[in-house]
Formats: sequence, C-alpha cells, structure tokens
Amino acid sequence: MRFIDPDDVNKGLLFDGRLTEDFKLANGTWVSVGPLRASILSHFAPFVRDAVIAGLDRDYVAAIIFVDLDSCRLLAPELPKEAPLADVVRHPAVRAHFESLLGSFSGKSTGSSNRVARAVLAEEPPSLDAGEITDKGSFNQRAVLDRRAALVEQLYAAEPPAQVLRAQRK
Repeated sequence: MRFIDPDDVNKGLLFDGRLTEDFKLANGTWVSVGPLRASILSHFAPFVRDAVIAGLDRDYVAAIIFVDLDSCRLLAPELPKEAPLADVVRHPAVRAHFESLLGSFSGKSTGSSNRVARAVLAEEPPSLDAGEITDKGSFNQRAVLDRRAALVEQLYAAEPPAQVLRAQRK
C-alpha cells in the first residue's frame, strides 16, 4: 500500500502491488511489479488488457502483453471481424504499433527497474482452467510465467524469434 497523496494522508491508501510479485534483476536491482504493470497499462491503453512482468534473475525486464482484441482489430481493419487472436497480434500494423509504444515507454524509463526491454504479444488468451486468471478476474503472474515458460525463454534468447518486440528508445 502507499498513500494516494503523500502530502495529504486523508486521501487514503492505494494498492501498490503484491510484494510476492516483486523480484530482483541479475544486477540486484529490485523491480516493483505493481507500479510497473500499472504504467504499462496506462501507456499502452486502450490496446492492452493486462501485462505480466518477467525478469527474475535476468539482465532486463520483459513482458508478456495480453491485448485488447477489439482495440487491436482497429489497427488492422482489413482483417475479417472474426480473425483469431493470433492473426491479429501477428499483423504487421499491430506489431508496429506495439513496437512504437514499447519504444516510447522505454524512452521515458528512469532505469533498469522500469524499462521493459522486450515484450511479446500473447497469441493465446489467459486460461482460467490453468490458473492464469483468478476467480476475481485478476492475472496470476506466477501461473502465467510458469505455464508460458517457453515464451519467457524466447524473451531472453540471445537471438529472439521475430515475434519478440524489442524496445528502441525514442
């Protein structure tokens, strides 16, 4: 928890993420997942539904981004209305838009703890059955990272596949 306004405690407290989600990068820098996730959601709005942050004992922060399908479809109007999620997130216009957003997000970062160096757009929605979403509708970060471990490895590959977006500072 943190104060909504540190200068006026009467404004109350704000949920600031779960401590169990926070982690250290390989260089010992703490990453506060809650505030970073909130920044991503704000910066990438309305094109994201949620983001899962990776980087435990790694050299940089990366993210699995779950897109807002309806908003992303607007970026690729030539696709059929019924186009599946994978086709939408693979579309060059959608990828270019997210790469641009990732670059501008990276450009405003202040250090390794809040700079997302790489991201991937999830081609499969989160699974309630696999525990990726809780009964309350929030994402279970650990379950997503565990279930999608191969995707996380792609984010950290020396030569990542084409689906991995790389931040170019803007």
